[in-house]
Amino acid sequence: MKLGYFMMPLHHIDRDYHETLQEDIEAIVLADELGYSEAWVGEHYSSAVEQITSPLMFHANLINRTKQIKFATGVMCLPQYHPAVQAGQAAMFDHLSEGRFIMGVGPGGLLSDFELFGVLEKDRMEMMEESLDMILELWSTEPPYKMHGKHWNIEMKDWTHHDIKLGYVPKPLQQPHPPIAMSAMSPSSSSLTFAGQRGYIPVSANFIAPWSVKTHWPAYCAGADSAGLTADPNEWHVARSIFVADTDAEAEEFVKTSGGAYDYYYDYLFKIFDRSGFKGPFVTSQGDDPESLTPTAVRDACVIYGSPETVAKKIIDFKHSVGDFGTLLYAAHDWTDKAAMKKSMRLMAEHVMPIINKDSSRLASAG
Repeated sequence: MKLGYFMMPLHHIDRDYHETLQEDIEAIVLADELGYSEAWVGEHYSSAVEQITSPLMFHANLINRTKQIKFATGVMCLPQYHPAVQAGQAAMFDHLSEGRFIMGVGPGGLLSDFELFGVLEKDRMEMMEESLDMILELWSTEPPYKMHGKHWNIEMKDWTHHDIKLGYVPKPLQQPHPPIAMSAMSPSSSSLTFAGQRGYIPVSANFIAPWSVKTHWPAYCAGADSAGLTADPNEWHVARSIFVADTDAEAEEFVKTSGGAYDYYYDYLFKIFDRSGFKGPFVTSQGDDPESLTPTAVRDACVIYGSPETVAKKIIDFKHSVGDFGTLLYAAHDWTDKAAMKKSMRLMAEHVMPIINKDSSRLASAG
């Protein structure tokens, strides 16, 4: 199993924007040094807590600071842009990064962004599909372009001049296109069914309980089956909130500190779920009453913590419960204690992962 890194990112409301951007850069540079395979970064325009507006711009700043880590958008919210803008920017980034690019796309997830961009009442899933199809067509064809959709129209006729290549949208380095991924946070997500139909990489969010994660792979497989594709569990990426310390007691105290990195993270998300009337997908056990849900319950259901040995056992048990997957995405949290958070990342890479992969090898040999 591979180890990747996923950040929204999410920082305390009182922290300085410039300071947290530098922290996020430092975190991904460290992840690269520790051998994390991928860095996923979210996109939010209207939150002082979730502060990165352009994952591509943020990642571009990291290309020459890192050696091997792949850069993934988690995700580009396609309803918020003209498809040609995303096609051009993503293609250029693919070249700048020498193909270290995974293009995560989605309909968006932040209500304030929907209001900001005027898409709150629109069918964002339909918009995402239309935009993505146009992006792929721009990359696979030559001008003159002619695409008429419900939400966008693209034409390049009068100003197509082949002799000077005017009217040409750039194509990515990876052909026919960079790997495409879609994330999900709802049980039996329709986004993952769509991803399965297209053969895209499925990604499960870190802030949902294990019972909900377990529904994602069947949803993806149903989509793949309907398209005559074979779903590969090695492609499934699952994100989790994780904290590793020297002892179980130390880890538990850190995670459960009131207002601490993990407690604040889930308290913030809970307030969004609550104010949007959308607590149902985040209950800790299937069938629970959403009105009984608390931030602490979500935190305790979603955070894996302990010593390296304990965390490894919990992840192995989690994997046995939800199903086999190929990449574990370690979710970023605010560096309320920089030394402790960096140590956790290091312990995860250098101590926890070898235990997990030794167990996987043992099971494979026994099987």
